[in-house]
Amino acid sequence: MLQQFYPQVEHPYRYELNKDLQFAAAHRIPHAAAGVCERLHGHTYFVNLTIAGDELDETGFLVDFKSLKTLVHDLWDHRTLNDDTQHFSNEDPERFPTTEVVARTIWEHVQRYLDGRPNHPKCVQVIVRETPTSYVIFRPKPGRDLP
Repeated sequence: MLQQFYPQVEHPYRYELNKDLQFAAAHRIPHAAAGVCERLHGHTYFVNLTIAGDELDETGFLVDFKSLKTLVHDLWDHRTLNDDTQHFSNEDPERFPTTEVVARTIWEHVQRYLDGRPNHPKCVQVIVRETPTSYVIFRPKPGRDLP
């Protein structure tokens, strides 16, 4: 396996973990200006989650790697993202299943899970690679995405 290094995000926490995962999904961008991306097509999305925090849980983990994979993989693997109307929309550009929105939506989903953990870790960065040459980074912004 190729070892991947990602852009780092500054944060004040003692611990940081990164989890790489992937899922295969189809999508279309429901706007004429999207060009060929308006047509249904698929990707193998490669995702990197950066989780940070000051406290470990009762097992000595910041968060279990497997739980992070399950959160994302089980939700969207081998699915059509446009069909997931809980997370995406074909009418609202802020919820079209673009790579930017996929990255933000993964952050929202993961952070909701982390908010319920007793040690309160934070997802400080999500990277979504849609093709070998194109990726998006989402970093939550205090006051907008974070309290």
